[in-house]
Amino acid sequence: MTTLRPVALVTGASSGIGKASALALAEAGFEVVGTSRDTSRADPLDGVTLLDLDVASDASVATAVRDVIGRLGRIDVLVNNAGMGAIGAAEESSLAQAQDIFNVNVFGVMRMTTAVLPHMRAQGRGRIINISSVVGFLPSPYMAVYAASKHAIEGYSESLDHEVRVHGVRALLVEPAYTNTGFEANSSRPDTPLQVYADQRRAFDRMMESAIRDGDDPAIVAEVIVAAATDPKPKLRYTAGPTAGRASLLRRIAPARVFDQQIRKLNQLAG
Repeated sequence: MTTLRPVALVTGASSGIGKASALALAEAGFEVVGTSRDTSRADPLDGVTLLDLDVASDASVATAVRDVIGRLGRIDVLVNNAGMGAIGAAEESSLAQAQDIFNVNVFGVMRMTTAVLPHMRAQGRGRIINISSVVGFLPSPYMAVYAASKHAIEGYSESLDHEVRVHGVRALLVEPAYTNTGFEANSSRPDTPLQVYADQRRAFDRMMESAIRDGDDPAIVAEVIVAAATDPKPKLRYTAGPTAGRASLLRRIAPARVFDQQIRKLNQLAG
């Protein structure tokens, strides 16, 4: 079976930003396939076909991409949304824990990208939209491992975009700030917690809980993802929501000393 509509593949589509973006792309006229590690536990989505996929598995990625192309004939847009959160001081996360996070947040994106690129190059068009974060360009104390994974995605995406543009393919970044999802509650916690960081970590947890609760609706981020998928002249980076826009501006124009002070103030750090 093939379709005349453009095809979008969205990873991590069972909740949050992924769910909102899958629905928004379907509303915008895309044939949408949304993935989850276990679709039997996911609610049905209007206009979205759900497919099992574990981005941490080479075999699962290859099978899913092959299935989508077999069913629909092509993939025009890939939204790499699946990811893991992680909260805790850098010293409190073991190397094994950090590797698990990178295996999803970084290598999962690479697996998906490598799987779809041959098809996009062959058809002479395609967009790979990687969901980054403001902590892809900002430091985030007590989220060092997560921030490192998003910094990696920023460097990978920008480099990739230069490589594939000649083939009609673009690699783009969407950078949300705090979004009202289950991010904070679902983030992994330190597997080697240290008492010396306990008080500050608890303060950070309270700040994050409040920020996520008062954060942007996932639909705001989904609207930006649709723009990245459809803009005639796409930008490399799309900030999503007013907080992300302000953070990006601060990063670009604030003197280093002022920027450093603002980061410490935001995160309620002494000194």
